[in-house]
Amino acid sequence: MCKGDEIMDKVYVFGHKKPDTDSVVSAITASYYINETNKNINAQPRVLGHLNNETKFVLDYFNVKHPKYLNDVRLQIRDVNYQKDFFIEEHHSIMECYNAMIDNQVSGIPIVDSNKELKGIVTLKDIAKELINGNFELLHTSYDNILKVLKAREVLKFDEEISAKIMAAAYRSTTFLNNITLSNDIALIVGDRHSIIEYAIMSKVKLIIVVGNGEIKLQHLKIAKENRVNIIKTPLSTFEVTKLINICNYINTLPIKPNPITFTLYDYLSDFIEISSKLKHTNYPIIDKNNCCLGMIRINDVVNRKRKKVVLVDHNEENQSVDGLEEAEIIEIIDHHRLGTIATNNPINFRNMAVGSTNTILYLMYKEKKLPIPNDIAGIMLSAIISDTLLLKSPTTTKSDELAVTELSKMLGINYKTYGIKMFEAGSELKDKTKEEIIYHDFKLFHVEDKQMGVGQVFTTSFNYKEKDILEYQQLLDNISVNNNYVLVALFITDIISNGSYIIYNSKAKSILLDAFNLDNISEGMYLKDIVSRKKQIIPPIIEVLDNK
Repeated sequence: MCKGDEIMDKVYVFGHKKPDTDSVVSAITASYYINETNKNINAQPRVLGHLNNETKFVLDYFNVKHPKYLNDVRLQIRDVNYQKDFFIEEHHSIMECYNAMIDNQVSGIPIVDSNKELKGIVTLKDIAKELINGNFELLHTSYDNILKVLKAREVLKFDEEISAKIMAAAYRSTTFLNNITLSNDIALIVGDRHSIIEYAIMSKVKLIIVVGNGEIKLQHLKIAKENRVNIIKTPLSTFEVTKLINICNYINTLPIKPNPITFTLYDYLSDFIEISSKLKHTNYPIIDKNNCCLGMIRINDVVNRKRKKVVLVDHNEENQSVDGLEEAEIIEIIDHHRLGTIATNNPINFRNMAVGSTNTILYLMYKEKKLPIPNDIAGIMLSAIISDTLLLKSPTTTKSDELAVTELSKMLGINYKTYGIKMFEAGSELKDKTKEEIIYHDFKLFHVEDKQMGVGQVFTTSFNYKEKDILEYQQLLDNISVNNNYVLVALFITDIISNGSYIIYNSKAKSILLDAFNLDNISEGMYLKDIVSRKKQIIPPIIEVLDNK
């Protein structure tokens, strides 16, 4: 049996495409905050990429479920007000199918079996062809379909299904009795002509349709019961019945178009529009993975679409966000970075503060609402702040970060320094990775007018390198620079314990970096003391140099 998908409105909460601990935890802590402060919203945390080792350690340490992956927020069929549960079961009558199309002002309708599996599609044109060119002698339908279409009432019923040749007693009685042979595969349309009715019953015909509510003698009914002859009465005339009898037939007696073009709830709306514009059809069945029909979509239904609602955390730049963001409705942003490129159609809640971690902002939001913080949420929140502020050593660290770490540590009974070192060691970003994976692990693009640069950063508690390793990194960065036309590509390997970073860069970037860091000399793999923050110490001086070139 098929089951319709149960679609609930959701608000997706997610960080940037290169998820670090602060980004992932922000999605979780913001979702919890939203759900607790607004019971009408079903906020769900999502991630846009693979979790790093540090984040996995944090979530597992505090027994927090890993968020699901979100591929994109492009509009899908399920975001459209399509014709839900709009289909006809193949054993309904042609009349019922026709009425459904007329009532809903559509020119076609999906046909399903008793399990709602799609069998094909029937159009008004198919019905018109049948009424003009069809087999007018065929009757293959249910007893109940005949009752409904002919507005009839049951007299005798022995068969659920009626398969027979249609015949009308149009001759006078003597002519009919002398010249017409009846058999058990005949459905006879007749008035209150008792001799013909008796002849039909004695011949054990399949069905007698008595028109004009004609009377049937009791002795005839008795014989009909013995011979198991189905009988119905209708107030309609012979002329009316002969016009309607063919549309009593099952809809599957029509030449149903098999294997029509179909869509699923998860197909993209843009793909549907493109295909529909090429095929010029107006109606398309919606199916699930088991080929069960969920309804039908018309090209006109596209107007009534519901954008996915999203909350952005730890970023506000479009190139760092989810694919298809332009098709979604942003309802809130919580971030601690500079203002980026994202624009919205309507006013939204935007919480942006100059602090070291997005979770510091969220901690303040919890406090403002006097919302109790469960231990698991407090634990991952503390971890995220420690991660983004590098154990409160980063120059981005503020009094608010320090206060949050102090209070959360006290609440949990944790020595944040001891825990922080353990967390950083477990999440070392250099373990079991290729050099290319390390470069792109947390790689962000930045634009300065028509120039573009890429800067990667990884964290470690110890960086042991050889000259050969540095040379291989530099060659990779040179290739990335040339292939993507970047004026600068650099990797900062930040040592959390010593509070500084090793820098590796593409060859042509040397002069830019010398000016940016006000150095007399720079070399591949050079250690830059106290340089740990990409946001505050690395990107701003580089951008300033590029601005002046």
